[in-house]
Amino acid sequence: MGENGQASRFHAGTLTEGWAWFGAHPALSRGREGWSFRVWAPHAAAVSVVGDFNQWDASAAPLKREGETWTGFLPDLPRYTSYKYAVTGADGAVHYKADPYGFHTETRPATASKLIDIEGFPWTDAKFREKKGDRPVYTSPLNIYEVHLGSWRRPENEGFYDYRTIARDLAAYVKDMGYNAVELLPVTEHPLDDSWGYQCTGYFAPTSRYGTPFDFMWFVDHMHQNGISVILDWVPAHFCKDEQGLYEFDGSFCYEYSDPKKREHAGWGTRIFDYGRQEVVSFLLSSARFWLEMYHIDGLRVDAVASMLYLDYDRPDGQWTPNKNGGKENLEAVEFLRNLNRMAFSVDPSVLMVAEESTSWPLVTSPPEAGGLGFNLKWNMGWMNDMCHYLKLDPYFRQFNHKDITFSLMYAFSENYVLPLSHDEVVHMKGSLVGKMPGDYENQLRSLRGFYAYLLAHPGKKLLFMGPEIGQWHEWDANGQLDWYLLDAEINRKTQAFFRAANRFYQKTPELWEMDFRGQGFEWLVPDDNHNNVAVFLRRDAEGSDLLCAVNFSPNAYPDYRVGVPDHRRFVEVFNTDAGEFGGGGYGNAEPVEAETVPSHGRDCSVSLRIPPFGGVFLRGEGKIPAKKAAAKGEKPAPTEASMPAAEKPAKTPKSSKASPTVKKERDTGKKAAKKPAAKPVK
Repeated sequence: MGENGQASRFHAGTLTEGWAWFGAHPALSRGREGWSFRVWAPHAAAVSVVGDFNQWDASAAPLKREGETWTGFLPDLPRYTSYKYAVTGADGAVHYKADPYGFHTETRPATASKLIDIEGFPWTDAKFREKKGDRPVYTSPLNIYEVHLGSWRRPENEGFYDYRTIARDLAAYVKDMGYNAVELLPVTEHPLDDSWGYQCTGYFAPTSRYGTPFDFMWFVDHMHQNGISVILDWVPAHFCKDEQGLYEFDGSFCYEYSDPKKREHAGWGTRIFDYGRQEVVSFLLSSARFWLEMYHIDGLRVDAVASMLYLDYDRPDGQWTPNKNGGKENLEAVEFLRNLNRMAFSVDPSVLMVAEESTSWPLVTSPPEAGGLGFNLKWNMGWMNDMCHYLKLDPYFRQFNHKDITFSLMYAFSENYVLPLSHDEVVHMKGSLVGKMPGDYENQLRSLRGFYAYLLAHPGKKLLFMGPEIGQWHEWDANGQLDWYLLDAEINRKTQAFFRAANRFYQKTPELWEMDFRGQGFEWLVPDDNHNNVAVFLRRDAEGSDLLCAVNFSPNAYPDYRVGVPDHRRFVEVFNTDAGEFGGGGYGNAEPVEAETVPSHGRDCSVSLRIPPFGGVFLRGEGKIPAKKAAAKGEKPAPTEASMPAAEKPAKTPKSSKASPTVKKERDTGKKAAKKPAAKPVK
């Protein structure tokens, strides 16, 4: 397509490969090798290319105006030459800007772009990408390890490992631990370490903190060689106000809204992209496509979608501009998101487009043609908030907040959800995931194992931020590294062994993922036992095979927990969070549990389970009970307490507990102990 065609598409908001037209590229002019430049600066009075090669003289290498863009050619500049655009605004002020479409940058605190040709990387991931297309995410396991590259591991000299070194270590670790995807906090270039990458200046440049563009390509390729998908956090919601970035690029409002009631996120100190300006739409669509095509990225997690959708987001009354219909929905952003997802799936039908959307906006993961936004996955922020609230409660008070672990099933199949335990939950004085649990460290780790079993069994794909798998007890520090020294202790090695085993069990168990987004894949058995802090349910695969999942959020061991079950002859325990190799006490169901014709929970047959404190057990049913057997003996036995409706259960007076929610063990009396009441609050 000629330049006129490219320009027309750019101004229409349909140019999705803009990196090939804008920016700096190797070129030949009049027999001389050099670099061509193109930049969009509609309100500029003049634009030139500056760098050490011309002493940063704004008059030395002027570009020529072509409509709203500026173009030119400079000969004989070597690769990695640093450059900026000197953009003279209408008021005569000169602004020194990095290239919005630049592929590489100087390492912070320096801010210039660097010349590089990113073509020609020898990719070796063709088989991985072909195989990926045969495994739709909807019916496949997806267990994501969320990583901040700068603080996963660090060398002793307090710098950073490069992309290739990180890739070797991270791929081996992730593969061994049983995850099948990594999600990277933004690697798009950003000036401030403390922003973790969420305030970007380079939408086409992997940060130079860890190496060159080719190094990052090697990172992705190496992950793919090890069967690991790579998801990037990508931020089209806002951008930072650093002088070298997109901020008032041509001396006026260019990439941001001009309307002061739409222009800025005051709480974040950032500018908001103008989704109604088609050149900005082309820029953002091109950035998304760039990572998918040029870096073989498998998915984009779109950050802060809620802030894009609502014009009144974090704004008081009177400080936001309604849409053309008088509403608060940002119709321009809605259309942008739909076009973003249309484009992404046209480039890669197996792409993961994940929305971090925290409101009740409907149809986030439905196609645009059905009125949806077009994503195929959405973070379940409600589940995350409920669970973090529940886990911090003393076990006694959990009985009054049982809805925290059950309410999510009221809407679990309304969207294609990812269950995230992300970086946002382990910073800013929120503590680590382990630290949220009550009790001493041993009981915190026991609770961590039980909760993780609940996470794996709950419908939805999975995401865990780095750290809990080694029992990290303090919150994440982006300026340090994970506390790998913890693995010197046996209890932490056993905790890591638990996560490894749990993840591998998840991967090989289709009941836990094949029907994540269909109601037929889940059935409650015991949703309402708030007094004992227990939840029991079935997960099913597409063939109808079921897995019984029982999770106990109390410090009590239950030696005789009766549950109404489907008509299997017996249930065999296949996973137990309290196994000795995980640091537990080995409390569980060592022998197959025979089904009995004891009615419970509205079913003719039931089983008596042993459920460990703060733990979970998974059991698989075997065989079938003949239909007549359940009806034999005419008279029904007296109902057990577990089978009674809540209103009919006898009242219990809780016994006093110790000063921390330590695990209570049943006495070996040779008899089955009665269920214990929930623990009293910590004093």
